[in-house]
Amino acid sequence: MGTSRLLLYNSALLICKERGLSSLSENVKARRLLDQVWSDNGVRYCLEQGQWQFAMRTQQVDYDPDIDPQFGYAYAFGKPSDWVLTSAMCSDERFQSPLRNYVDEVDNWYADITPIYIKYVSDDESYGGDLSRWPATFCDYAATYFASKIVTDISGSRELIDLILHQKTGLLDQSLMKAKNRAAMTQAAQRPAAGSWVRARASRGHRGPMGDGGASGSLTG
Repeated sequence: MGTSRLLLYNSALLICKERGLSSLSENVKARRLLDQVWSDNGVRYCLEQGQWQFAMRTQQVDYDPDIDPQFGYAYAFGKPSDWVLTSAMCSDERFQSPLRNYVDEVDNWYADITPIYIKYVSDDESYGGDLSRWPATFCDYAATYFASKIVTDISGSRELIDLILHQKTGLLDQSLMKAKNRAAMTQAAQRPAAGSWVRARASRGHRGPMGDGGASGSLTG
């Protein structure tokens, strides 16, 4: 489906039962309020709320030689400028070995291996920042979020405000739930990573038909 900034604004105004804009330069209060939401990282906020496949990006991240950790982990890694939310951090490029020992601090990650492999929600213009890539349910959620930020300033209707903002039953919470449910449906099924018990059996020389130290589907493999 996708959207554009003007369509996003007009969808938000429709939810607020307000007249739509003819352009992004129209000099009206509603447009100025929506511009403020946009400038206050409104899109980034929406992207932070879920593991959106349309915004997902993978990268190999090498350590930053200009950062010398004084103690703890050996290497520091700067977060990409388009990073919004981490989905997976692994020690291999196929994302089969989750990295469990690391620290996440503000602008950096710290770990004892390098490089590391990151899968994350991105607000880059080619990923989550590209509104034309947004699925319909996320478009609805983002429009409802923008509406929720301006409705009290442009509407005197308590009923409308409650319709949008009411916890759990309001349009905002409902649209987010629908978008997350849709996102979950689009994710491919993955075989869980082997646990410590399975890995321990494999390290003792137990070999099953799958070469994984025994049948992973039962406790008697």
